Amino acid sequence: MPQSSSSHDTYDYIIVGGGTAGCVLANRLSADPKRRVLLLEAGKSDAYHWVHIPVGYLYCIGNPRTDWMMKTAREPGLNGRSLTYPRGKLLGGCSSVNGMIYMRGQAADYDLWRQLGNPGWGWEDVLPYFLKSEDHHAGDSDMHRAGGEWKVARQRLKWDILDAVQRGAAEFGILPRADFNDGNNEGSGFFEVNQHKGVRWNTAKAFLRPAMKRPNLHVVTEAHAARLVLEGRRVTGVIYQRRGQTHHAAARAEVLLAAGAINSPKLLELSGIGCPDVLANQGLSVAHALPGVGKNLQDHLQIRTVYKVENAQTLNTMANSFIGKARIALQYGLTRSGPMSMAPSQFGMFTKSRPDIETPDLEYHVQPLSTDKLGDPLHPFPAITVSVCNLRPESVGSTHIQSTDLSQQPEIRLNYLSAESDRAVALASIKQVRNIMTAQALSGYAPQEILPGSHCHSTADILSAVGDIATTIFHPVGTCKMGTDPGAVVDPELRVHGLHGLRVVDASIMPRIVSGNTASPVVMIAEKAADLIAANAKLRV
Repeated sequence: MPQSSSSHDTYDYIIVGGGTAGCVLANRLSADPKRRVLLLEAGKSDAYHWVHIPVGYLYCIGNPRTDWMMKTAREPGLNGRSLTYPRGKLLGGCSSVNGMIYMRGQAADYDLWRQLGNPGWGWEDVLPYFLKSEDHHAGDSDMHRAGGEWKVARQRLKWDILDAVQRGAAEFGILPRADFNDGNNEGSGFFEVNQHKGVRWNTAKAFLRPAMKRPNLHVVTEAHAARLVLEGRRVTGVIYQRRGQTHHAAARAEVLLAAGAINSPKLLELSGIGCPDVLANQGLSVAHALPGVGKNLQDHLQIRTVYKVENAQTLNTMANSFIGKARIALQYGLTRSGPMSMAPSQFGMFTKSRPDIETPDLEYHVQPLSTDKLGDPLHPFPAITVSVCNLRPESVGSTHIQSTDLSQQPEIRLNYLSAESDRAVALASIKQVRNIMTAQALSGYAPQEILPGSHCHSTADILSAVGDIATTIFHPVGTCKMGTDPGAVVDPELRVHGLHGLRVVDASIMPRIVSGNTASPVVMIAEKAADLIAANAKLRV
């Protein structure tokens, strides 16, 4: 049991969570020397070698030094499987362990947020916040900016087999695209990444480390937020535990919840804020009824298809011997390039599952390697993985506390493939992959389907195989959604409905999931939130 402590300090702003959003907030809010800012992070520092070597994500996922080690509930749509659900537990959060892919999503994503009752969140509104922190390798342009904190680089390696996949996709109308981030990402191309000279660039490096020199910013790691302090309808502070002691930090202005799509609703519920039935199930009294907390959970489910190839160099063959591994390590050590510098995915495509929809609803991640599942040994034969995910799933889940024990993870129930439309997209995507792999440009590589397997032909067989091989792409969002409807948790200024002094600033506020990877949209959300907070502070003066 944690020991009691009289520790009690007062700040203007308390940020709960030193992850992707929290590091941005800490930088922007502490830029004003008159503001006293506290950042609480449950994990440790990001000073860990595997964080910074790009391929090190393989050693950060499933590692309690860097990962919350969560699992989903058993999913009927995945044939009863429970999935490993990595979440970054260290400074930089998921930006310290993710795939480093720089992706904004589609203009239509944000225009939909605005249409759902969130003024100020359309594409034209949010684009300036993407640009504000960007440091793009190509310099300044209409759609990009150089000089910001958030570095965007080209990957530092090349694979002939991926070039062939791009040519093959073009035979089916998926044409090369110069920029995935101009609001319309339809087409194919090589992903840009958040790296600097072949090293991961997380938000701790980009935003937090420079700000830690400021005397008005206090960063506390290994600090587990236990509950929010409420006085009537105002949140006035945070109770947190650290190394066996309980501490109370008070906030004069606001508490900013940036713990992510799983842990932000967890802290709200532990504080008595949420759906009364959920709270009653855990014996908690209702401090503030807010039925939407923990609901609206959305994620991108990817289907990993694997093709054995001939006459191609892939990572499988490069890394299948001690000498091969040594060469890879030497290349990275000397030039910060090669396989150790690569993101989990190098080549991507955005396209449609059927011709009558307006914008792409499929994202491909194509990799010059293959395994039975992420983290397993590479196959002993040359192969590629062609993963495809439904960008706009209609299956919606939830996350709720299972106990008042702070150390126990919430239940994470995604309800993957529960919507008929999602099953239809899954079938269409498998058929599309198979078509692309028959392209003339790939004929010299003789692709042979390993997963799901050429024996799967009927709808029932394909869906059963998808249930066996599909997995998360680690993009949970939506559990404290922004809006004005009865299920919304925060308003368009990210203030928690019905309470004062509390905002949520992370992926949980997305009313609908974006059409791409989620890290940079979270940086954008934090940038915009910092401006909203500053404007509110001026009103109080």
